Amino acid sequence: MVVGRITRGTTGTNRLRRADRWLSRHSRFRALAAPLVVDLGFGATAHTTLELADRLAAVNPDVRVVGIEIDPDRVAAAQHSATDRVAFLRGGFEIPLPHGERADLIRAFNVLRQYEEHEVTGAWQTVCSRLSPNGLFIDGTCDEIGRVATWVALTPDGPDSFTIALRLAGLDQPSIAAERLVKALIHRNVDGEPIYRFLSELDRAWAVAAPLQVYSPVQRWIATVTAMKATGWPVRDTASAWRLGEITVDWAAVAPQR
Repeated sequence: MVVGRITRGTTGTNRLRRADRWLSRHSRFRALAAPLVVDLGFGATAHTTLELADRLAAVNPDVRVVGIEIDPDRVAAAQHSATDRVAFLRGGFEIPLPHGERADLIRAFNVLRQYEEHEVTGAWQTVCSRLSPNGLFIDGTCDEIGRVATWVALTPDGPDSFTIALRLAGLDQPSIAAERLVKALIHRNVDGEPIYRFLSELDRAWAVAAPLQVYSPVQRWIATVTAMKATGWPVRDTASAWRLGEITVDWAAVAPQR
């Protein structure tokens, strides 16, 4: 039985580049010999699945990618884009891979955003049950041209980290990410919730670092993330990742209050 429902399917070329870049650097992906990757809910066209395959193949040429969609018409249309590396299947959160295979990476972008908040946990659990033991699932949201993105990374044990990725040129405030928070957080951006405090402090650190804008927005962002880490936020990675407009923290630091 297919688990889920058809989404709007809107997408765009190069829209998911920030998440793909992050995935291609992730230690779990780098440790895999011949990874099996799923693009869940690829939408009305196949190009984001093909882009994911190309970006990951640049790191590991043995990668296989499967695009999964509920809408049978979208799957049928995508078959014309299938290659030796990329296949397309009909399915949903149950991840119906052949021969009982489990996915090493699963990417679902702008999918759960179209569901209700109370449906997220169940979808996460279903998808994570289809991961390999060292697998990774990212549930994300981005704007139409991929300049603002957020995502949660989950392991088979549950949510692990939260990432904001932004185009730094022309950035006014980092809290623009509030408009594209994942469904698990978007309704929690209110006073008293951890994500609200995180975004508020991120804006404040960005404002304090304003003098560094004369050198570049990259230098300003690195100073911003450094300040967040210094004040106790469990920031991951190093300046090599931060300079790309990213900040990743432990999920527990921003998880909704129950």
